[in-house]
Amino acid sequence: MVSEELAALIGRVALGDRQAFRTLYGASAPKLFGVLLRILKSRAEAEEALQEVFVKVWQRAKSFRPGEASPMSWLIAVARNQAIDLIRSRPKNTDTIEAAMELPDQGPGPEQNAVASAEARRLGDCLGRLDTDKAGAVRAAYMDGYSYEELAERYRVPLNTMRTWLRRSLMQLRECLEK
Repeated sequence: MVSEELAALIGRVALGDRQAFRTLYGASAPKLFGVLLRILKSRAEAEEALQEVFVKVWQRAKSFRPGEASPMSWLIAVARNQAIDLIRSRPKNTDTIEAAMELPDQGPGPEQNAVASAEARRLGDCLGRLDTDKAGAVRAAYMDGYSYEELAERYRVPLNTMRTWLRRSLMQLRECLEK
């Protein structure tokens, strides 16, 4: 979505337009979720934070000034601040090193590591069978949280082409992994 369109949507949200809010959510939620996930490192926390971000967007849309920042920068700043607030609100760990030594290891055991390693190799092999650009787009979309729009721009292809690339690539990966 173009910056001017996002700015217009935020302006309409400031006036209480629920349809504009839905459209803004649909256009920006994937990108904001990616930002939150990179900061919080927890899918559950990122999902929760995303809802809080949009509550704040609804409440603070009147404070958006189009000339001062791009709409996406403003939205990302709201998301980033929400993530930082969540991190700051986490309880501080004040246990001593001796107490930590008594905790059992919660990590995966050798068997689980072997299974995960084999699955990662299989996935890597299947990704290697895809065209280089398509494999890169799949990694960027599903591991790094890039949106379709960002990927289309990155690979210089139309948006619908990028959607087709990702859909077909996922189908090829599924077929490969089911063998």
